Amino acid sequence: MGIFDFLKGEFIDVIEWTDDTRDTMVWRFEREGHAIKYGAKLTVREGQAAVFVHEGVLADVFQPGLYMLETNNLPILTTLQHWDHGFNSPFKSEIYFISTTRFTDQKWGTKNPIIARDREFGPIRLRAFGTYTMRVADPGRFMTEIVGTDGEFTSDEIAEQVRSIIIQEFGRVIATSGIPVLDMAANTADFGRLVVKAIEPALAAYGLSVPEFYIENISLPEAVEAALDKRTSMGIVGNLDDYLKVNAAEALGKGGDGGAMGAAVGAGIGMGMGAAMGGAGPWGRAAAPATTPPPAPAAPPPLPAGRVWHVARGGQATGPHAEADLAALIASGEVKRDTLVWSPGMADWAPAGDVADLRARFADEPPPLPR
Repeated sequence: MGIFDFLKGEFIDVIEWTDDTRDTMVWRFEREGHAIKYGAKLTVREGQAAVFVHEGVLADVFQPGLYMLETNNLPILTTLQHWDHGFNSPFKSEIYFISTTRFTDQKWGTKNPIIARDREFGPIRLRAFGTYTMRVADPGRFMTEIVGTDGEFTSDEIAEQVRSIIIQEFGRVIATSGIPVLDMAANTADFGRLVVKAIEPALAAYGLSVPEFYIENISLPEAVEAALDKRTSMGIVGNLDDYLKVNAAEALGKGGDGGAMGAAVGAGIGMGMGAAMGGAGPWGRAAAPATTPPPAPAAPPPLPAGRVWHVARGGQATGPHAEADLAALIASGEVKRDTLVWSPGMADWAPAGDVADLRARFADEPPPLPR
């Protein structure tokens, strides 16, 4: 075997990457101790791209397919090497395989609350979380902007930066959307599209894209959620008085004061049942009658409200006057038989002497002289 045959065997003839991981985005083809033969076979599978870097400069990007590494399909690298057409010589370049498939189930979420202004609740703090998928859309830009010389690059190394971009734009979209907080759950799909549109320029600068973006939940502070739950409960109950009675009954049933109130209520119920059973004690013997305090005397009902009157004096209506005040005005002569009066229930103003309820008060007063 000649020296040329030996050297030919030392050169690598097949360049490929078979990846069985789910998080590797970039893998460098190991070339230590070997040269890449001019005319070698390069296999780029679906969901991959191959990037050639020669002396620190990005030379060529290959999409899925089978390639013979020759002058006609290495135009940039040929220029860098100053090859003449058909020159058969080994060369040394770094080859990076980049996965262009979607990296799914990437998590995002707000570490700190986002302050937004709501028309109904005013300034309010919101939290949100969800998932997204990302992929390499421009392998060459991704290599130069993110990967550099990293021999094995995983999705975890870029995920934190993508999350920061998402959260920044999500906060801006939420704050400027003008959608009420109570309607946000019905608009998560629209929010998602707005966020993706907002983050596209920043991610495109890295050679990345986000094909899918999902908002799983937008949550309010616990205190606000508790207030909303209480408000919903009141809306279901309807009547506030009934609602308070229900709450009081529930508190008694649960024994809210360390069980003491519940125990007292239970004891009272037990005593009532014992009395209903004829005073029998726990062993069947008659129990001593319980001494109960006499009932408190009932308070008298409030005095009925008297009728009120309006009086026309000096061309103006005065009042309302209670019946006692009107009687004093009649007694003093300020209100006479022909003085116009009105009281609720009357159709119109009438002379006081013509009103049945007041006629008796003018018994001692002579009627007006006939005209």
